[in-house]
Amino acid sequence: MAKSTKGYRRIVPSLTALVEFEAVARLSSFTSAAQELGVTQAAVSRQVKFLEETLKTRLFHRLHRSIALTSDGEALYLVVAESMQKIAGVFDRLSNSQQQKELVIVATAAFSAFRLWPRLAGVREMEQPVHIRLNTQNFTSDLRHVEVDVAVRFGDGSWKDGSSTLLFDEEVFPVCSPSFLEWKSRPTTLEELADLPLIDSDPTYEGWMGWEEWFNSAGYRPAKLNYALRSSLYADSVHAARHGQGVALGWARIVHDLLVSGELVRLPIATFKPKDAYYVVVPHGRSVTPMVATLIEWLREEEPIEH
Repeated sequence: MAKSTKGYRRIVPSLTALVEFEAVARLSSFTSAAQELGVTQAAVSRQVKFLEETLKTRLFHRLHRSIALTSDGEALYLVVAESMQKIAGVFDRLSNSQQQKELVIVATAAFSAFRLWPRLAGVREMEQPVHIRLNTQNFTSDLRHVEVDVAVRFGDGSWKDGSSTLLFDEEVFPVCSPSFLEWKSRPTTLEELADLPLIDSDPTYEGWMGWEEWFNSAGYRPAKLNYALRSSLYADSVHAARHGQGVALGWARIVHDLLVSGELVRLPIATFKPKDAYYVVVPHGRSVTPMVATLIEWLREEEPIEH
C-alpha cells in the first residue's frame, strides 16, 4: 500500500494566520497590519502567536517601539510573500485580462529623466497596453513596505528586500557644455580642471561621489576646489552643466544620451569606474515578468557616441 502523504491543511493549519503574518512582516507593525486587514490588533497578535506556537519558534523580535523579523521569521516571510504574490498575480490576470496593466517603477529623478523616459516609447509597441507609474526617490526604500513592481538601484546587487538583475556598470568623468568650452579653454590636466567652475550635488546612492572623492580617486588632492554651484539633485547639476554653468561629474549611463546629442562634452582627463553597478530589483514574491524583461532590454539600449 502506498505511503499516505500529509495534506496541505495538516502542514499549514491556518492560511489566515499566514496572511496576517505577511502583513505584519511587510509593514513592520501589528497596528498597521490590523488597519490594512480590517481587524483588531489583538486578533493579529493572536494569529502570529498561534503560528509561533505551532512552529515552536519566534518569528519576531519584540523591541521597545518596533518589531523585527527573526531569521526564522525572515525565511517564512520570503516564502509566504512570494506565494501570495503569485496567487494574487493569477487572480489579477484572470479577473483583469482585458484591462490595461500598470507597471510601478522606483528610480531616482536623474535616472528617470535621462535614462528611463527616453526609452519608454517602446511601451506603445506592446500588444497589451501598459500604464507606467513612476515613483522617484533620492534614497533607497524598503520594497517590502511599498507597492512596487521594479526598482532601479546602484549598488553591489545584494539587497534583502528583492532579487536583482544586473543592468550595466558605471563610469564617472567630467562633462560640460560646448558653449562652456567656448568661454573657457579645454583643461588638459587635473590641476587645470580643479581651477574651473565646478558643479556638485548631494549624493543619492551609497557609492555616489562628489568632486573631492573623484579627484582623490584620480590620485590628485587639490588644496581648494572652485565650486560654482551646488544642488540637492544630480539632475539639476546635469541641467546646469548643459546650460554652460560649469563642469559636472558625468555618470556615463545617466548622461549618455546628452553626450550622443552633443549637449554635453566629455573631458577626457581622468575617469573612475566604481565597483558597484546598476541593477533592476524585483521585490521578493514577484517574478521577472515578460513586461519587466522588456523594460530591462529598453534600459540597456544605447546609441554609439561619435568622437
